[in-house]
Amino acid sequence: MDMQTTVARLAEEAEQQIRDRVWELTPGDRGLAVQVEAGLREAVGPPDAQEVLPEKDRLEHLREVLAVLAIALASTHGRLAWFLSGAITALEPVLHWRALPAADDHAFGTVPPTPEHYTEAEDAVRRLQATLARITAG
Repeated sequence: MDMQTTVARLAEEAEQQIRDRVWELTPGDRGLAVQVEAGLREAVGPPDAQEVLPEKDRLEHLREVLAVLAIALASTHGRLAWFLSGAITALEPVLHWRALPAADDHAFGTVPPTPEHYTEAEDAVRRLQATLARITAG
């Protein structure tokens, strides 16, 4: 399953749980989710801004997203933690990407992503950001 599909399913589940009142964000969860949403928005900008960046910078921004998610995950429990964990898992392929050339047998298993891979990951981050904005607005 690709990143966008995984994130779309994650977003749909979160929004459904909020609508059904299965998941009611505590004030602490809401505050943390707002911080995560801002961090994702800051790390990955709009498509026209991201796509003109060098690959090295695009990869750096995607790694920043993973850092934002991991730091938030470390400080929460319950449904928000499960949501953040799912987001990290969806974006896990980013951890195997490299932007610098290397001999394949000396790159620790990393691979150079295609421009489409960057776009897919950035779109997935935007979907996560939009979902967090919606669930914290209520």
